[in-house]
Amino acid sequence: MAENAFIKLVPSSAQQTITVEEVKELLSYYKNITSKTGNQVDWEYGDSAFPYEVKEKSEGKGKWFYLQSTNERYYAILFGVDKEMVRDEDGTERIQTYIQVALPEQSTFGDKGKANEFCKFLAKKLQGELHLFNERIMYYYPRK
Repeated sequence: MAENAFIKLVPSSAQQTITVEEVKELLSYYKNITSKTGNQVDWEYGDSAFPYEVKEKSEGKGKWFYLQSTNERYYAILFGVDKEMVRDEDGTERIQTYIQVALPEQSTFGDKGKANEFCKFLAKKLQGELHLFNERIMYYYPRK
């Protein structure tokens, strides 16, 4: 059975909506900064930190994409963007955007570790609420 993690964009997040293209840009930024770290320490860290290629199928255009591994120790990670209706504590309903990160059944433990890294990076950048694969919640947004 596939496992899922969610990054929810709550009212106090840095932004309220996000597109698939913006998620790809953030992952590209992650790949860029990790390769710069590798240059500083004179080691090919970029290839280890991001051992994937971004792929997109025509039926998922604008809704989801996946990272296909370039290394035999990894398989794939799927990313999707969607909206849901949530009810606040005061009873008002609002539409909330979230990023879903899914691991297919063939995914390895390495994929799960990388997916956790990517989720934490995205949640921190977007100041979102991260629902991890183990169903724990991490809050990266300013709380009152």
